[in-house]
Amino acid sequence: MSQVFSEETHRNLLARIPRCTGREISDWLRTVEEGPALGFEEKVRWLRQEHNLAYGHAKAIIHEYDLRRAARRLR
Repeated sequence: MSQVFSEETHRNLLARIPRCTGREISDWLRTVEEGPALGFEEKVRWLRQEHNLAYGHAKAIIHEYDLRRAARRLR
């Protein structure tokens, strides 16, 4: 079962990702977009395995990707 992060925790994780990974959020979102079509947890696992990310960072990236994708669909 996955952890549920608060909105504040999500934003804090996103803010730390560039410093911790050396890549901007937009780069990570593009990586996810170009990556395999998987479910949420599978995408998190893929980021962790392929890009050596911490669980919290991988989950925050996938959550942000899903939020932005949903927002695009509403337009």
